Amino acid sequence: MDRGALEALNNERFEHKGTYFESKITSPEVIDAIEHMEIRDSDVFLVTYPKSGTVWTQQILSLIFNEGHRNGTENIDNMTRVPWIEFSMNSIDFNSRPSPRLFSSHLPYYLMPRDLKSRKAKIIYVYRNPKDAMLSYYHFFKMKTNIKHTINWETFIELFMSGEVFCGSWFDHVRGWYTHKEDFNILFVTYEEMKKDLRSAVLKICKFVDMNLDEKAVDTVVEKATFTNMKHDPLANYTFVPNEFLDRSKGDFLRKGTVGDWKNIMTVAQSERFDKVYKEKMGDLPIKLWWDLCEETTS
Repeated sequence: MDRGALEALNNERFEHKGTYFESKITSPEVIDAIEHMEIRDSDVFLVTYPKSGTVWTQQILSLIFNEGHRNGTENIDNMTRVPWIEFSMNSIDFNSRPSPRLFSSHLPYYLMPRDLKSRKAKIIYVYRNPKDAMLSYYHFFKMKTNIKHTINWETFIELFMSGEVFCGSWFDHVRGWYTHKEDFNILFVTYEEMKKDLRSAVLKICKFVDMNLDEKAVDTVVEKATFTNMKHDPLANYTFVPNEFLDRSKGDFLRKGTVGDWKNIMTVAQSERFDKVYKEKMGDLPIKLWWDLCEETTS
């Protein structure tokens, strides 16, 4: 392990209740307060591990619930429409927001609001094959202005597989939510199924959140939620995030939006080693993954 990389991360993170958080945008006090967050039956939570389709699903939910967004009459960014419950970048009074409220989170299941286990409020959990999530996270890491150390791909693979990155282990995050799914009113959606058939994924989400859109409205949601249109939509693609957080000269928040890009960078040895770790940590779970859109596989 690159000691310089670990030192750079340690300078910008804190460990709290089993996972790592970025000290620049949250605190242990903020995380602890989430347990007592007042939940309404109409609330909808989007939960993901980083770089697994969060921004994409934020856009879909924003378009489903906000007709003004679909019609282009409201100039409100998606971080405001679907705010993060654990990040304190924006001071938002959650209690004053009208229902139905939309929220985003990267939290593991055990740090979510306690009352979510009433099984009335809804959770949409989006997950992505971990090799693509890891690659996307690597490019995102390179954009972060607070990481004062160049982390190469080989080192990042080690950090990712050991859970040393912000938000901890992909394996623990997905396993935790999947094995505790009976505790919540939850819908699982994969990044790859959204990529393969976006309209079907939008309809699936609409049904889960009890939003009956007419065919024209669904068409608009699908059109505005395509990767190309989102990349050019400043309300969706996080271009409003201050430069103090992200160095945009090193890339775009929305990069490629593809499936199987890991094949273009991972060596055979790296891929085989990752597969071994995946099998050890996830092999007993019947979750569906697509490593490439050309071939569907299961764990």
